[in-house]
Amino acid sequence: MGIKAALPRIELYIYTAVLGLALLWAASWIIEASSENVNRRAFRENVKPGWHYFGRRMDVSDFEWVMWFTTFRNHILFALSGHVIFAKICSMLSPKTGIVVFKNRSLIYMMYGALAVLITMGWTYISLILSHCIVLYSVALVKKKWLCFVAGLTSLATFKMEPFSGWQEGFVTGSFDLQDILFYGGCGFSIMRCMSFALENCEKKDGNYSFMDLIKYNFYLPFFFFGPVMTFDRFHEQANNPNLTRKEREMWNITIHALVHLGAILVVDVFFHFLYILTIPGDLKLLKQLSDWSLAGLAYSNLVYDWVKAAVMFGVINTVSRLDHLDPPQPPKCITMLYVFAETHFDRGINDWLCKYVYDYIGENHDSIIKELLATICTFAVTTLWLGPCDIVYIWSFFNCFGLNFELWVAKLFSLPPFSTIENNLMSEAMSRRIRGLFNAVNFWQIILYNVLALNSLDFAQLVAKRLLLKGFPLSTLSVLFVTYCGVQLIKERERKQALLDDPEPVPPPEAGKPKAE
Repeated sequence: MGIKAALPRIELYIYTAVLGLALLWAASWIIEASSENVNRRAFRENVKPGWHYFGRRMDVSDFEWVMWFTTFRNHILFALSGHVIFAKICSMLSPKTGIVVFKNRSLIYMMYGALAVLITMGWTYISLILSHCIVLYSVALVKKKWLCFVAGLTSLATFKMEPFSGWQEGFVTGSFDLQDILFYGGCGFSIMRCMSFALENCEKKDGNYSFMDLIKYNFYLPFFFFGPVMTFDRFHEQANNPNLTRKEREMWNITIHALVHLGAILVVDVFFHFLYILTIPGDLKLLKQLSDWSLAGLAYSNLVYDWVKAAVMFGVINTVSRLDHLDPPQPPKCITMLYVFAETHFDRGINDWLCKYVYDYIGENHDSIIKELLATICTFAVTTLWLGPCDIVYIWSFFNCFGLNFELWVAKLFSLPPFSTIENNLMSEAMSRRIRGLFNAVNFWQIILYNVLALNSLDFAQLVAKRLLLKGFPLSTLSVLFVTYCGVQLIKERERKQALLDDPEPVPPPEAGKPKAE
């Protein structure tokens, strides 16, 4: 059945009302739990003084958010602002001085990026990055994809596994709070960029890309430490595009996106003063006292928050890169809009990289069960190495790999008779959409449970699953699934409207004997 299948408007209104009331109900339980337990001993480390005049404390348990928007906010803004100003000054000096260097945008970006990394991390860190770049560039000249993968993944493993990671970190002198994040972030993303360069060089029919092309690609500062990964072919084409004219209202759109990200930061700050969604899951004693709705709301809100964090962090970086006339990877799709594993990701740059070089390359058109299984296993093997091999990552990779394949198996099964015959001949499009929505609601909670164990802990994921599936059955289980079903149908309605905009249905010709409307 097509994506354009419609449901009665009154039915959609009911779904909206049910979903809205359920979210408010779950949020009220979390607010109550946060307010009543703010003085618990387990909260002291992660709940700090916040709005003094309102008597509210703030959840500060997420180091990345605190780093980006409080502790190191000024340092990050200074570095990114400097990048924009430096590039603008060089572009203004270019026509006056006639210096060729100033006309090469990617070279200007590389100069500032390398200088910023040198000042921040020191010359030993730059030397370490360059040594890996030289090795992977040398391998790229051979133009063997399998060799590029072996060399790239080996280099990545040296930053993800002991004793190699500790040995390389020892080359970086000095010590400051952000050093570990910058060290491993810069090294990890550099290896992924070098692998993209090597694999694209294998596709180049005439000659090879130069080592300077790799350096200019790798030391673009907005992407260097925190990503996202932009594949080399896209970066090389856009950074060397001489046409710098902007589309109509492009600067207006960039400004609006920047203001939206600022608004999201303020909203998250408000929420952290009332909803301690990151601290509560760490207190198992408190979790056992909460209602099933509270646990469901906590699990869902943790994934929503992680999406918001990724969207804002990448959104800030993307705003800077769009000022540089680049088209960076978009922020991840909202977790609320996901009900299939195939679209689940929190870093679209890494997702695009994996799809292009691993998943789509091995899986091809994704119709074969065997090829799909091999493609997903290889994709999650690389993802496991990227995230850093450990027990929780192994569990996360296994379940998400299984979920992705299980979707294909179910889709294959229901595309065969008698299921396909029943759906096509005995069922209306609206009813087909409703039945598919039931399966999607179950899938939605699989996505939440499989991912919340990596975002919080395995104990929290197990507790939520036990309460919703075993102890809460049937009332909590069915009620949560019904609310989820309502949300899925609203998502499908949004997709239906977008499909109609992208591919409008043809207008039927006027009936014979009737005049055309003027």
